[in-house]
Amino acid sequence: MLKLFKENVRVAFGAVKSQKLRTILTVLIIAIGITALVGILTVVSALENKIATNFASMGANTFNISQYKLEIQRHGDGQREVINPIITYAEAKEFIDKYNFPLTTSSISFTATSTAEVKFESEKTDPNIAIVGADENYLPNSGLEIAKGRNFTTFDVQNNAYVCLVGSDFEKGLLKDINPIDKIISVRGAKFRVIGLLKEKGSTFGNTQDLRVIIPIQVARSLFTAPQINYSLSVMTARKDFLNEAIDNAEFTMRRVRKLSPVKDSNFGVSRSDDLINKIMSISGYLDFAAIVISMITILGSSIALMNIMIVSVTERTREIGVRKALGAKKSTIAFQFFIETMVIGQMGGFVGVLFGLLIGYLFSALIFDFAFVIPWTAIILAFVVSFIVALVSGLYPAIKAAKLDPIEALRYE
Repeated sequence: MLKLFKENVRVAFGAVKSQKLRTILTVLIIAIGITALVGILTVVSALENKIATNFASMGANTFNISQYKLEIQRHGDGQREVINPIITYAEAKEFIDKYNFPLTTSSISFTATSTAEVKFESEKTDPNIAIVGADENYLPNSGLEIAKGRNFTTFDVQNNAYVCLVGSDFEKGLLKDINPIDKIISVRGAKFRVIGLLKEKGSTFGNTQDLRVIIPIQVARSLFTAPQINYSLSVMTARKDFLNEAIDNAEFTMRRVRKLSPVKDSNFGVSRSDDLINKIMSISGYLDFAAIVISMITILGSSIALMNIMIVSVTERTREIGVRKALGAKKSTIAFQFFIETMVIGQMGGFVGVLFGLLIGYLFSALIFDFAFVIPWTAIILAFVVSFIVALVSGLYPAIKAAKLDPIEALRYE
């Protein structure tokens, strides 16, 4: 039995080699569908990895209190947006004072501007620097880490020290080729001593997170006095299993701060750090589904083309089939031979499609979108399974047709 199998495989490979142009065209037809499948899923995997990397550092035990939740709430007919009041500094400070849930640390922060110009000696940056006012707990609560130097201390914040933390891009630009620690930079005419350099965070959807300066919150409030400044609160629990209770307690505390009656909805948003990841990952699930649907449509065309080519092959080799049957070949042997040929072509198409798909996925994810390239093992396995199914479905009818040929009629075929 094994010997017969090997012989059929050898004959199948011989037939494939004898029709090189037809084989190449058929392989390319199958490869196009597999390329679409693997290429799209590669880009989606890179996107998911990028998002997870950017947000996972915040930890699963952190939540934020802000003006709105991640999504805008709507009431009634879905046309009117709920307008929540901003969180003032007095409210944020009162929350910090009243919130006493165990094993938690709270932080107040606000983005003063995103268009600041920073100077160092005679050099200056473009007006694209974000200035953030924050306290000593802002870094750990936001998942930020220090690469050089140190974080704010309670003394720095309470005494309004003119010190700052800078993003990693400053070491590549304004403070290039020098140790940034203890250097004096200028923001809006105020001079700050750099005490810490943040670790690189990269960019998300084209917006860099490494062009920012963090200064003590009271200093920021004195320099940036725009009306209606909106503050944010972040809370980190030492234990993840306390997170839900900590959120409930925080919402209750904030409602007390805003003096809301029990029958009124909360006019602020409480968002877990992993909420955004989960929402975006759910969207990427739709992208995966769309990629599979688009690819399956292409692969359906590939399977029809492969079946058509194999039927033509059966017709052209009718006399060969008649000779083999006259020499004693069984129907199952003939069918198996053509079936193996189809499987060989299908797997070759799958292999070529995977290579092209990975190449296209790499070009788009790493070179165009600046995502870290991720090998989508699930997509690769799916591609080979799909190519196997395509070959299986496409090869059945031609194989059965070849097996059913009458040997006498086949020998007469010209």
